[in-house]
Amino acid sequence: LEPKIVSSSRPRATMAALVVLRLVFVVGATTGFQHAVTPRTTTAPLTRRGAVADVLRDVKLDIPWLAEGDAPKTNKENIPQSIASVLAQLDTPRTPESAARVAQVRNRAKTASDQATKEQALLSGVDDVSAWWRQRDAQSTTARRPLRVLVAGGGLAGLATAAACHAKGFQVALFEQASTYAPYGGPIQIQSNALRAIKRINPAVFDALLEAGTCTADRVSGLKIGYRRGNKLAGLYDAGDWLVRFDTVGPALEAGLQPTVVVDRPVIQQIFVEHGFPESTVRIRSRVVAYEEHADCVEAVLEDGSTAYGDVLVGADGIWSTVRHQMHGLDAGAVGFAATGAAGGALDDAEAAKLNRATVKMARQASRRYSGFTCYAGLCEHKASNIEDVSYQILLGSNKYFVSTDAGGERQQWFALIREDAGGVDDKPSADNSWEPKRRRLQEEFSHSGAGDADGNVWDPFALELVNATHEVDVKRRDLYDGHPLLRDPSTWLRPWASDRVAICGDAAHPMMPNLGQGGCQAIEDALVMSQELNATTHRSKVPAALSTYRDRRLVRSAAVQGLSRFASDIIIRGFDTPFKIVATDKGGVAVENFNYAGVVTRMMQPILPLFFKVQFNFLYDGWENKALDLRAGLAIAAFGLLILALAAGAVGDLAILLPFVDLGGLVEITTSVSEFVSGLLPNIDGII
Repeated sequence: LEPKIVSSSRPRATMAALVVLRLVFVVGATTGFQHAVTPRTTTAPLTRRGAVADVLRDVKLDIPWLAEGDAPKTNKENIPQSIASVLAQLDTPRTPESAARVAQVRNRAKTASDQATKEQALLSGVDDVSAWWRQRDAQSTTARRPLRVLVAGGGLAGLATAAACHAKGFQVALFEQASTYAPYGGPIQIQSNALRAIKRINPAVFDALLEAGTCTADRVSGLKIGYRRGNKLAGLYDAGDWLVRFDTVGPALEAGLQPTVVVDRPVIQQIFVEHGFPESTVRIRSRVVAYEEHADCVEAVLEDGSTAYGDVLVGADGIWSTVRHQMHGLDAGAVGFAATGAAGGALDDAEAAKLNRATVKMARQASRRYSGFTCYAGLCEHKASNIEDVSYQILLGSNKYFVSTDAGGERQQWFALIREDAGGVDDKPSADNSWEPKRRRLQEEFSHSGAGDADGNVWDPFALELVNATHEVDVKRRDLYDGHPLLRDPSTWLRPWASDRVAICGDAAHPMMPNLGQGGCQAIEDALVMSQELNATTHRSKVPAALSTYRDRRLVRSAAVQGLSRFASDIIIRGFDTPFKIVATDKGGVAVENFNYAGVVTRMMQPILPLFFKVQFNFLYDGWENKALDLRAGLAIAAFGLLILALAAGAVGDLAILLPFVDLGGLVEITTSVSEFVSGLLPNIDGII
């Protein structure tokens, strides 16, 4: 039963006999035979659940001729006609960036970053004993005495909230814990739904962002296979072949929205401060550590001992929010300073490594989920080899993947996500840069020469094209965490986003994986909705009801986006797994390797993934106003669910003879072979869609 015993030189009748032998073995294992062949000392014994399905899938991998041959040329085409016709609808189609434009984008990013670091022009950090928030004011809300809003956190969520509240005529004070704004995380994708929300908040901010940004919706996006993979039944792929291509401009145009742009983080900060609110709004080195609610106001306590008073306190202080910590009554260890957010880029590697380890304990007590991936991120001044056709792509691999996106100014922002335990750290680089541990690891993980990576996979060269163009000091590392989606964890219904005069937004309320690029976009929607609800109040006593309505309007949509982001990670990415194997143990028994079914849903959905992405972006872009659950988008998403169920039902019908040997969990797994066969019949899915 060792997978390597079948060679291409064997007659196919022999292959068939070995296949039957394997099936007989598995059927026996599922009915008790496993106890005869698997000693009690085996560390990974066979189980009934899905054994048949996994072996059916593995059989194809044991027959070499199935994996031989050339991959379809259509998988290598960057822009198929179906997408080209959509891109042609843009008023200003893609043209190469001129030298002047490249210099403009790079220089503005550098200037904004330098100003932030030097505390020039961007931030106001001077103590003011006469600031309005130092005084407790019991007056009612009137035109002469507007609502007073305190914002904890100066990241994108805090800046957008401050701008939205100021636009409604409120008094706003923003408290940021960092002493500088370092450009950690590089540029930010401001997608169409967030752009429309910003336009509603402040047209001047919207215009400035469009002028500073680089459009990324004018080219193709999608998922690629990182290295040669597949078989004649499911499809053959060479390294760098497209698994699925999609565009984001179609859904944007259908919704009447501006296409997505990418803008440097310090430039966004600069624009919000210059156009969003008065210069004295932001107070740096001012972390909110606690609060107390009173009948007529909320009192925020700052780390330096100062006290701020307002009618509303908004916790926009990130995934490890201090405000959320108190609101939810979490343990003391659930709050702290982490290597994320606006301050993260100001950390050197040693400090970042220390915080990465501390975050492991913090996450458990803060009810945050470790995604299973550590992330290396970089920004390089490099004109990508496919820049004129591709704006965003993911190279998929087993236990790791590589994401890249156009950052404007002939630069690329990239992320290398590797599955491993949380809290890992890299060695220290040498003083003369002769030893660069982060780049060295990535060069091994995504090797495109010789024997390839540790698993023998030779990757598409594009990943190292970007890694090698990035300096070691510009490569940052952090573990990725998110929150439990609403529908998966019903207890989140009982964890409020608002408590009387205090509310949370952005990552404090709904942290999500970065795969959709919607984390900051959803924070902007939070800001718009919250300001609208607060603006409807006529008296400070109405603030709790307004914040409750804000939560109700945002809860379902944000949970759906959070779930889609996790779906992209858990299914699309994790579904790219190594095959199941039955191997002999050193003690004479048998054991299983890679026993899982993460790839089942991915394989079932592969033929309809392009359409799925279109429906997904229609949902994201149609619902930016958060009026109510979008019925049309909801029905479309539901239709995909019904289709998956139909595929599963069909597969179960075809393999009904095997049902006595599987439990309910196995029903899902045994669909994989049939669904792979179906996907093999649809090589021209782009044209069909």
